[in-house]
Amino acid sequence: MKKLLACALCCVAALSILVQSSLAGDTWKIGHVRPTGSAVDKDLQKFTATVRQQSGDKIKFNIYAANKLGDYSVVQERVAFGEVEMFLGPFGTAVDRRVSLAWTPFLVETWEQAEKMYSPDSPLIKYMESYLKAQNIKIIGGWPVYFGGIGLTGKPRFPADPDVKKNVIIRVPPIRSFEITARELGFTPYPITWKYAQMGLKTGMVGGLIGGGAEGYAALSENIRYYLPVKDHFEYWFLYINLDLWNSLSDEHREILTGAARTMEEERFRVASKQEKASFAELNIRGVTILEISDKQYGYMRDKVRAAVWPSLRDDLGPAFDKVVEFLKEEK
Repeated sequence: MKKLLACALCCVAALSILVQSSLAGDTWKIGHVRPTGSAVDKDLQKFTATVRQQSGDKIKFNIYAANKLGDYSVVQERVAFGEVEMFLGPFGTAVDRRVSLAWTPFLVETWEQAEKMYSPDSPLIKYMESYLKAQNIKIIGGWPVYFGGIGLTGKPRFPADPDVKKNVIIRVPPIRSFEITARELGFTPYPITWKYAQMGLKTGMVGGLIGGGAEGYAALSENIRYYLPVKDHFEYWFLYINLDLWNSLSDEHREILTGAARTMEEERFRVASKQEKASFAELNIRGVTILEISDKQYGYMRDKVRAAVWPSLRDDLGPAFDKVVEFLKEEK
């Protein structure tokens, strides 16, 4: 018992030293999932420059692009333990599957709905904040990315008809809602992380993938030849910080961080839909065929997936899920 207590005290002491060191002027590490020079990288550079300038050089950053700090699920743990100060990206569901609320299939259908649903005061964001607080993580903002779709190496039979079995294995994120969505759309899901998706495409282990969008698939155009814009989910990346570090900051520094984060998010929402269209054009340039989906076909896909996935999310999330859905109805 004494050994356990001594070990616990050492861990607390080490974390305290780490936080104090971060506040003493050390340069913070902040990572994201895209290459240097990408849209998110440029926005994060602007965010960090703003924070540094407004804090009088008291908060400085080194930006680690392209998962250099590790896969997003790994960095999530590193931020929780204070090894990395901040990150901008998605959350993994290994610790708490309730965070899959953020990527509820067919939750929003337009950029206007998305901006309302992912606003700071929405129930979705409030619930996400509470889920992540238990992991020693504080959400301070986000970065809207795109509506998701399916990238394919070949054209399947009746791609826009979810009732037709495609006999195609596609990569899905290791999240249950994505697995069910893929099945309901007529595909066979194979759960692997994004890190291994490209390898799966090259080896033929999978014939496509879901969980990304046009912008992300452009980099895989050597293998991706068709894109099905099902808009199965809205991709939103969270900007977050170690909670102990956040609690140790002054009110002034907290306001600087949240203000810069809010500005970055608002500016991104203003250009995101145009950039998404540009990503579609880039796919065409790279020889990827955009498969058409009529409004009627989209509506049928949406209703079919919602009927299959939403009850399981309701079971996992309880009243939280219903409150998010009700908020969506109010905004409509």
